Amino acid sequence: MARREISVSVDVDAPVETVWAEVTDWESQGEWMLGTEVRVTRGDGVSLGTEVAAFTGIGPVGVTDTLEVVGWDPPHRATVRHTGRIIRGSGVFTVVERTGPDGREGATFTMAEQLDLPLGPLGALGWPVVRPVFVWGLQRSLDTLARRCEQQAAR
Repeated sequence: MARREISVSVDVDAPVETVWAEVTDWESQGEWMLGTEVRVTRGDGVSLGTEVAAFTGIGPVGVTDTLEVVGWDPPHRATVRHTGRIIRGSGVFTVVERTGPDGREGATFTMAEQLDLPLGPLGALGWPVVRPVFVWGLQRSLDTLARRCEQQAAR
């Protein structure tokens, strides 16, 4: 099985706690994650063992990513294990403090994935085509996340 890594980050002009609260509010992720609808399927959403189902697609065409929270270190790190038939591997959300150019408190959010590509050799062959689209979608989503967090922090 081919494993590929991908990591996307965004600087956010908002406190770590604001960013953490937004990225771990699983069911609101659809408001900033492009084409995705998320629901907690087991657990409380804020602890180890929480299970989540995330459907990404357009209309009925897409894929459901099921995952389990296997690491929980608020407000800095959440680790998930992708458990679906198509999407497998692991992912990490990290939120790190930073100081903005104006001296204000901010954060850097990073979403890193280690994915076991589906379809064996065909998946590995298709990855160079899929990867740029995947990165573009993630970066666009994280940019939306940053704006949401910054608006919340300004209130």
